[in-house]
Amino acid sequence: MSHATERKYYEPITDEVRQVLCDHPELVQQLLFNRGIHTKEEAERFLSPDFDTGLHDPFLLTDMEKSANRILEAIKNDEHVVIYSDYDCDGIPGGVLLHDFFTDIGFTNFENYIPHRHVEGYGFNKDTIEKFIKNNTKLIVTVDCGITDHEAVDKASGEGIDVIVTDHHEVGERGVPNAYAVVNPKRDDAYPFKGLCGTGVAYKLVEAVLKLGRERGVIDLPEGKEKWLLDLVGIATIADMVPLVDENRVFAHYGLYVLRKSQRPGIGHLLRKAGGNQRFLTEDDIGFTIAPRINAASRMDDPEDAFHMLRTRDELEAGTYVAHLEKLNNERKGVVASMTKEANKKMKSHTELPDVVVIGNPEWRPSLAGLVANALAEKYQRPAFVWGRDGKEILKGSCRSDGVVSVVKLMEEAREAFLEFGGHHASGGFSVDAEHIHTLQDTLSVAYKAHKDEMKENDNPLRVDVTVQLDEINDAFTMLVEKLGPYGIENPKPIFEIKNVTPFDVQVFGKTKNHTKLKMRTPAGFIDAIAFFKLPEDFTVLPEKKKEHTLIAHIERSFFMGRRETRLRIIDVI
Repeated sequence: MSHATERKYYEPITDEVRQVLCDHPELVQQLLFNRGIHTKEEAERFLSPDFDTGLHDPFLLTDMEKSANRILEAIKNDEHVVIYSDYDCDGIPGGVLLHDFFTDIGFTNFENYIPHRHVEGYGFNKDTIEKFIKNNTKLIVTVDCGITDHEAVDKASGEGIDVIVTDHHEVGERGVPNAYAVVNPKRDDAYPFKGLCGTGVAYKLVEAVLKLGRERGVIDLPEGKEKWLLDLVGIATIADMVPLVDENRVFAHYGLYVLRKSQRPGIGHLLRKAGGNQRFLTEDDIGFTIAPRINAASRMDDPEDAFHMLRTRDELEAGTYVAHLEKLNNERKGVVASMTKEANKKMKSHTELPDVVVIGNPEWRPSLAGLVANALAEKYQRPAFVWGRDGKEILKGSCRSDGVVSVVKLMEEAREAFLEFGGHHASGGFSVDAEHIHTLQDTLSVAYKAHKDEMKENDNPLRVDVTVQLDEINDAFTMLVEKLGPYGIENPKPIFEIKNVTPFDVQVFGKTKNHTKLKMRTPAGFIDAIAFFKLPEDFTVLPEKKKEHTLIAHIERSFFMGRRETRLRIIDVI
């Protein structure tokens, strides 16, 4: 049985705010109030994101005009351009976005380059510059990387290649690299929103190039055609877990709208293969279906497979790439399951659980370490650090927080143990030398004990939005909940406390019987409550049939295998 879930309840909406939001149903009023939305104008902006008024001027970004002018110059002079993008579900869509934009405006003298995760590692790599020199490259545009890659930028500049860095990661201690231009909302306070993902920054670049190009009569692209690129922005914005507020809410909203109509055959193939439905695609389909398969390419093989799956307009080619990504994703699941099993076996050898879990194996792929760390942090309620060895024989890994202590602060307290580290509160990455790997758990545990209270970011209790009865939940209720989507960081899915729930059946399901389903009757018919990767005994209270329970759950609509149904996604049974 797990520990009791700590919960807090939002305050009921005040009479004053209820009056202001009286145009909306009561449920929507309360959910808006819980999100700090108290005026008519805020509610309108939130519930109806507007593409024309909801985006900021791209030229507010430092170096944007300089970047757009340089790209127009490269187009005019037919210079060879390299689009250098990261290998994940932000960098790959961003690379495809610039590929499609150049193709749409009739510019062909460019190539896309994505580093191999296992061989070259993350970032703009200086060893690749030699390849670009041979191709007579005059301009490199990075996507979702480059902000800390000073050596690569310096080497390219020294060879007469201009570099435009487009990125959204934090600027390192050395400041911005000495590139021709650096477009990154986090480099200063010039841009009103710092939360863009890498593909979002690339889209702002496209907006700027288009504006200048159309004004000068050198780009003849039908007005609005660039909006078809928003499917890629939507995938990256949701997958990269950036805050879904401000400009990102517009990108996620319209991204999903375009994705449902997307003319990319790869998207349709991929969703059909996974039992989804493109017409009803939601943010969950990106998080649980599209993103894992795009990421599987770099984790298990070559990131270009995912790039081509998104890029191609050929049905047959798309089907081939999707089949390959599906195979890789299944392999990835198998390898992660076996790594997690081995890790759990090692954990059983501890007479007492350590304060910080550190587990690794030189045979493990560092690219899968984060997935294992996630499972361990969740299971043991402790920060988890998992490592493997990459293609360059370096011990590298990923870490995940227990939801309380910041892993970055933890690594900062034990900085001598690492060669490199970085990340944010919830997750991070690190590399370590062979000498320190054997003492890493002790070092981190000492740091944890000494500084645990200082490193607490938040105690993160569950915030229950609304308490309801099971018979209130139907399609109409779910449609009201969906009005506040898409959900994600800084706009979390509403959490409901559902009282007096008596399941007539409790099942475990799935190939390996590792998911739970409760079946209930309501006046409107049958309704299921499911939890993936949780068994009945993992909840605070063991759910039993014909016994009354209270569920803590999300409410969602599923379109799996063509069946459209409202269901509950269980967080806990109490």
